[in-house]
This record gives sequence, structure tokens and C-alpha cells, in this order.
Amino acid sequence: MVDRLLTAREAAALLGVRLPTLYAYASRGKLRSERGPGSRRARLYSESEVRRLLTASQARAGHAAAAESALNWGQPVLSSSITEITDRGPCYRGVAFSDLIERGTPYEAACELLWYGAPGEVSGWRELALPSASELSPWLRRIRQVADLGPLEALQLLVPWIALDDPSSHGATAEAERARGRRLITLLAACLGPAMTEGGMSASLGRQPIASRVLRGFGGEVDRTFESRQRLMGAALVASLDHELNASAFCARVAASAGANLYASVSAGLGALSGPRHGRVCDRIEALISEVDRPGRARALVDERARRGEQLPGFGHPLYPQGDPRGRVLMELASHHRRCRPLLVLRALVDAMADSGRPGPTLDTGLVAVSLALGLPRGAAAGLFALGRAGGWVAHVLEQREQPELLRPRARYVGPSTTDPASRG
Repeated sequence: MVDRLLTAREAAALLGVRLPTLYAYASRGKLRSERGPGSRRARLYSESEVRRLLTASQARAGHAAAAESALNWGQPVLSSSITEITDRGPCYRGVAFSDLIERGTPYEAACELLWYGAPGEVSGWRELALPSASELSPWLRRIRQVADLGPLEALQLLVPWIALDDPSSHGATAEAERARGRRLITLLAACLGPAMTEGGMSASLGRQPIASRVLRGFGGEVDRTFESRQRLMGAALVASLDHELNASAFCARVAASAGANLYASVSAGLGALSGPRHGRVCDRIEALISEVDRPGRARALVDERARRGEQLPGFGHPLYPQGDPRGRVLMELASHHRRCRPLLVLRALVDAMADSGRPGPTLDTGLVAVSLALGLPRGAAAGLFALGRAGGWVAHVLEQREQPELLRPRARYVGPSTTDPASRG
């Protein structure tokens, strides 16, 4: 996520306070600052943190101000029992994502945890009856003809195509929707690699875990390293599974509240994720790595961006002032798995940011690190993000269906005053 850095005067003006009050906020830990270019006394402040503090102040001032700011990293707007954001990162139904990764919990079991409240049996995922490679290949060939095709576009095209084979998707029971979610995610996992690389389908369609389907779809061979690669892929998918009311999950819930079927709701989530401020942050990180090119240039680039008041994509998250645990965990796992030049460049960027007291890596950066460590093609990280998050979208759709209300916030009109037709002469 891109986050502008404000000078002390800009931050104080946004908060509507004097400079001494701003400094008091920083000294009490309400705001984090970093040293600015030039003078050692100059400090810069994260705009997102300043706005979050402003939101909290407005919430104390009155309900209207709190409601207006709630849609911008503000106060909670609805109740959910799916995911809690904590200092340890997202906790799925009370279980920290890092604990699931440490235990080697398969992605499918993590989905079952979100959907049922407890890890379920994952054998049903592997026993699904899937279309044959000969049935899927013609459609994948058509998808690959799309200009500038990336993984998110491929998944956006695949979801409605899969829906065509399921005419009874409206008004389904919760259990039927879970079964539908398993099949949808399994097909997306099997098709992701072939849609990007023109590889064959047979390897990813056999009975195997989701993480294995993704690797085999990208052409991964089953050798002595396959198990460790599968664990790393599973960790990336589990870390991506859900993050409360992020933009894509909220879009999926809005669609579900309107009565849209599961495929349309997942498509709504994919549409939001495809934006450059959400899932495509991964693509921007990959472009940054190419720009830096070698580890020795990382520190100079970090300092140069700071002088321009810019923050690197994939560093700093408004909900984690002390650093995004998901990015940290995935960076560590990827670094231990493999050493390659692009990954060393990314590691140098992370170290340069940390050494200068700047924000740490986000989930997006961690996913790029995993993609590099696994030798996946450029653009794959965004696809892993979408695939992993699909299980969370299904959970949000299921939960939203239990609520009778349509998600329909009101707008405060600030346009031109309405003109009375009678006064026009």
C-alpha cells in the first residue's frame, strides 16, 4: 500500500492541532515518526496513521464524523466472527495464521476452519470430480489470447466460465455453498499456472492438495524438494486467506447481501483485488525489484524515495504500526528456502528499510518473496494472493447470508444545491 509521508506542519494541520500537541502524540506512542532528509530534527509522519488518529478523535466528537470516516480505516462498521486483526497478524476464528503455518496446516483445512469454526476433513477436496484436461484446455487457450493477460485477469475470466457449468447456484443451502466453494477454489488452483504459462493441465488435475495443484500447474516437478516447496506454497496461501473487511472482502459481502450467487460474489472480490492499491501491489513490487537490479543499490533507492516523500510499495500497513507479521513470516520462510538474485535484492530492500527505521514488509512483499523462492513467473504473486483470498471471500459470503440486511451505506451530499424548478422563471 502506498502511504504518503507528511511533515510535522502538514500532520498538525490535518489533525487540526498545534505542533507541541503533535509532538506529544508522538512521545506517547500515538503516532510513529521517522527522521526526514537533511536536518536530524526534521520528522516525517505516515499519512495513514495521522488519519487513523484523526478518525479516533472524530469518533469521540460525534457519531456523524465517526460514520463518515468509518470507510477509511476507521471504526468497525459491522460484526464478524471470521477474522480478528491482532499484533500477531490475522487470527482465523481465534487461531493465529502463524500457528497454522507452523503446524503445517493445509490451506484446505484453514478454509474449513473459516467456514465451520473448526478445521475439517480435507479429503473431500481431493476427491472432487473435476473436468478433464481436454475439456479445460480449449477455454484456457482462449483466455491466453487476451492482451496483457495477468493472473488476476485469468481468474476473473475463469470464475464466470466455471459458473456456466453450475446452473443451480441461486438459493443454495450453506452446505451446498461450501461444496461449491471447494470445487471453485480447486479449479482455480489447477488452472492458474496453465493460464499463465501455456503448460499442460494433466499434472494439476490429479488428486492432491491445493498447494500441490498450484505448483504442478506452474510446471513444478515432483522431486526431493517438492515437499518443502509445497509447504512454502501452503504457507503463502494460508497467510493470504483473510484479513477482515479489506476492500475485496467488503465487495464480496455487498454482493452477497444483495442476493448475488457465490460466483458473482467472488467475482466482486476479484474485481476489487485487481486494483493497483490492493492485489496489484505485488506487481509494483516486482517492478521495483527490476528497477533496483542488484542488492548494492537498495539503500540508495530507499533514501532517494524518502527524499521525494514517497514510500515503497509493499512496505507499511495502517493496521500494523509495528510491522505486518504476514510479510515478516513469509520473507523468513522464502529466504530460508532459496537464494537467487531477485530475492537478494528484495531482502536488501527490506534490510535498508529496517536499518533506517522505516516500515517493514507487508503481505504483498512476502508473496513476491515466496514467488521468487519457488521460481514462479513474474505476476504469479498476485495470482497467489487472489487464490488464497478466495477462501476468505467464501467465508464472508456465508456469514453475510445469515444477515437479513442489505449493505447499503448512506452518502452525505456535498454537491450543488438543488434548484427549485419554479424559480427558474
